[in-house]
Amino acid sequence: MTSTPSVPTITLNNGATIPQLGFGVFQIPPAETKDATLTALEVGYRHIDTAEMYGNEEGVGQAVRESGIPRDQIFVTSKLNNGFHAPEDALAAFDTTLATLDIDYLDLFLIHWPLPAVGDYVDTWKAMEQMYAGGKVRSIGVSNFQQHHLNRLRAETTVPPAVNQIEVHPYLTQEPLRAYGAEHGIATEAWSPIAQGGVLGDPVIERIARRVERTPAQVVLRWHAQRGDIVFPKSVTRSRVEENFALFDFELTDEDVTDISTLNKDERTGPNPDEFNYIPS
Repeated sequence: MTSTPSVPTITLNNGATIPQLGFGVFQIPPAETKDATLTALEVGYRHIDTAEMYGNEEGVGQAVRESGIPRDQIFVTSKLNNGFHAPEDALAAFDTTLATLDIDYLDLFLIHWPLPAVGDYVDTWKAMEQMYAGGKVRSIGVSNFQQHHLNRLRAETTVPPAVNQIEVHPYLTQEPLRAYGAEHGIATEAWSPIAQGGVLGDPVIERIARRVERTPAQVVLRWHAQRGDIVFPKSVTRSRVEENFALFDFELTDEDVTDISTLNKDERTGPNPDEFNYIPS
């Protein structure tokens, strides 16, 4: 099997490339993760997004190794567990992630949450810079960082984040934060891209889906792609995995993209990063 050229890639600020469409494994039970990931790789995905806190890194690694696809053709992301923000803990956690995945390197490693009341995420980022310098992670980034968090990193650290993975969907379009990222060379990755299904019954999205003869989910994922974001829908159902992959043989009009964007309500499905300080027990 070879990489599928139908998925565009985005060049990150350090020259690395990342497939714009990936497969997310959030909330997939560990026992099901290997098979779900193998299915995604069979369908054509070459970008897998996991995290220490998901508890399923092992299954992702098994799928990558058993897929028969060369390692350099699969982009693997994981994220730092909230309990390991102290610099020495972060460095150890990264080594644990590599061991759990049982792969030689990561393509991308992220700080999962800024945790503003827990510790200094700037110190955590400096540990991430050490990981990057060590060569076992190709790119480093952040997740759920707001503009003021990113401003501190710009002022106090050396390596800019390659990506910021944030909640984005038609009811939370995140225009100012996305624009900030674009201005400073930080790619936006969109989690909860269909608002956990909450946007799929919207009349605007349904109308566009009827016209282009696609599902509402495909329309929303295509909206993400045309806005230039990296997106990784999750499903354990093969037919849905295939459906989510079929995004690059149709286009929305500029009017469609605008109509969907104007649905914004600044409505989150997940926590506010300025208030979220959860540490797993």
